[in-house]
Amino acid sequence: MLFHNKLITWYLQNKRHLPWRETKNPYAIWLSEIILQQTRVAQGLPYFEAFLTNYPTVQDLANAHEDEVMRLWQGLGYYSRARNLHFTAKTITHELNGVFPNNYKDLLKLKGVGEYTAAAIASIAYGEIVPVVDGNVFRVLSRIYGITSDISTATTKKEFQAKAQELISHEQPATFNQAIMDFGAIQCTPKSPQCPQCPFIQDCVAYNTNQVDKLPVKLAKTKVKKRYLDFLIFVDNDQNTYIQQRTKKDIWQKLYQFPLIDRFEQNDINVQQILTEDFKNQPVKDIVQLNTDYVIHILSHQKLHIHFWMIKCEKLARNENYEIVSWNQLNKFGFPIVIHNFINSINTK
Repeated sequence: MLFHNKLITWYLQNKRHLPWRETKNPYAIWLSEIILQQTRVAQGLPYFEAFLTNYPTVQDLANAHEDEVMRLWQGLGYYSRARNLHFTAKTITHELNGVFPNNYKDLLKLKGVGEYTAAAIASIAYGEIVPVVDGNVFRVLSRIYGITSDISTATTKKEFQAKAQELISHEQPATFNQAIMDFGAIQCTPKSPQCPQCPFIQDCVAYNTNQVDKLPVKLAKTKVKKRYLDFLIFVDNDQNTYIQQRTKKDIWQKLYQFPLIDRFEQNDINVQQILTEDFKNQPVKDIVQLNTDYVIHILSHQKLHIHFWMIKCEKLARNENYEIVSWNQLNKFGFPIVIHNFINSINTK
């Protein structure tokens, strides 16, 4: 039996029932693919539903305020996806008359749409014979066909792209792509794959040569930097606080935060001295360190070590670098999830 026939047969018996698979609407498919980049299906599903509820069409998303989009994205991480999502919605609405490109080549021109996402939209919405290639596909094909090339290189990606193009069903490209995604997600998993129940067990090179746990090969490792953040949570007698929007091209761009002391080296800080230098017009009643142990927050390339400090004041003075808002209004702003969770855990009174 051909690879794609065997794969699709497995898929029809085992597939996950997901809302974006019930439509050919490129907007819904695009939305789901952007959300599911770097995100598990279980985590991404509520966000997909929330975005479709708030923005049923690409025009609705284009017309939304960026702060609203960022707040709705809060907790998903990799926030450049949300910024690109909003930018591309405006591009489609205002430059493409609200119509998505109907082919892989033109979809690739959209900001935030890479090869995998373009292939998914092109095949599922328009039936184009173009395969998806991601971590699941690397894993499935490397194991079944015994491909030992290093998947961290561009050359290897082209090798897998060519192999997937050779294998894809010309009659059912959409079903094939969804099948190989699911096969990698629930059958040929990174750890403890379900080999005894695998329809490819007789042909699988990795299984028959005892290399399942060695494939795919990835030699390059991401270097993770340590970063130390101290957030200063000012609260006055009227329950007002300072916040600011992150605008630099760094982590959490366009999200909000409290005043911050930021460094890549671990060293002791003198909060009182910093307040005297940077907030000289703000009288302070009390300084309380809210957590003695670091809150650890891990990003793809950074491991954040976070302390939170409460700075109690009679009344906040105007400061050109910060916006003064009521504590009860903080839920209207998009914060990094680690700050959002801490906000909900503390008592400011």
